[in-house]
Amino acid sequence: MTQQQYFEVIEKVEKNLNDFLYSSDDRYRKHLVDSLGWTPVQAKRFSCWDWTHGVGLYGIYKLYQYTNNEKHLDYIEAWLKDRMEIGLPEKNVNTVAPLLTMACVYEHRPNQEYEAIMREWAEWIMHDMKRTKEEGLQHCHAELENNQELWDDTLLMTVLFLAKAGKVFGRQDYTEEAIYQFLIHVKYLTNTKTGLWYHGWTFEERNNFAGALWGRGNCWVTIFIPEFLEIVELPPSIRKYAIYVLQGQVKALEQYQASSGMWHTLIDDDTSYLESSCTAGFCYGILKGIRKGYIDREYEECGRKALEAVLEKISPEGELMEVSYGTNVGRTLEHYKEIPMSKMHYGQALAMLVLIEGLEEHAE
Repeated sequence: MTQQQYFEVIEKVEKNLNDFLYSSDDRYRKHLVDSLGWTPVQAKRFSCWDWTHGVGLYGIYKLYQYTNNEKHLDYIEAWLKDRMEIGLPEKNVNTVAPLLTMACVYEHRPNQEYEAIMREWAEWIMHDMKRTKEEGLQHCHAELENNQELWDDTLLMTVLFLAKAGKVFGRQDYTEEAIYQFLIHVKYLTNTKTGLWYHGWTFEERNNFAGALWGRGNCWVTIFIPEFLEIVELPPSIRKYAIYVLQGQVKALEQYQASSGMWHTLIDDDTSYLESSCTAGFCYGILKGIRKGYIDREYEECGRKALEAVLEKISPEGELMEVSYGTNVGRTLEHYKEIPMSKMHYGQALAMLVLIEGLEEHAE
């Protein structure tokens, strides 16, 4: 693929993501109203501002970071304004996610309204967000309380914003809490035999549910650690620890990568389907980890194969295909195999992250 062709793919993915971010998940909205008894207004707010949008926005911010084109910040601010006029949803682990990009934009374009929202939500995380035993952040979201449960999703959806808020507002207590949450999630979610991560842990039953080494949950970690290392000036011992966690995961990922360059939705189960969003997330984390010196260059081939696989899954219209729908922790492995494919904001955003990291590698 020529450089010009590569840029054409990026433009298509960007347009697709920009258009799609203004859409809401009607299935999710209907479920909230019909099954959970929410009002249409409540359901609309959740379906317009959730973790899927948060990951999507971050993809656009990363494009700005690479290009320095102010139009990307203009887009993000217009989106934030539109959603703030609708009204922000109730606070939970997933609705925090868009605030990461808000914090990034705030560094370039300070805004009192952004500041007030971010400070309010950061204080909520610190003092009012539900905790598990050992003070982990309980993964309580719109549908489920998930009592005493830790999920790997929490790191990207909530902890990364808290780390960023600590940097933006000079709050060491936020930074320390983000570090602690990383450590407790490593403690309970790492599969020590492989270096991969379980989707969840329950303190009530003291197990990892089905023991699923779920693809996208793992990719949140592969993305989180390089971003965390970039945002927070970690103590040398914690920094070393985080890098070793990432290296251990990537070593295992290389072993489980399919010949196509993709990964299965259950990483260690080749009877589960190959899935694009986790492949994109792994690709981004691996390529960025190599570029930043966190991962040895022996994994370049693994990252490049994944990049080629992602490019093959991008449609002529710029949509990343074969992305699995939102996934709650499952008590059986079959649960993960039955999750349907769907166009999702995070799929588009992860494709964007991969393409940008591909440009970074090309520039070198």
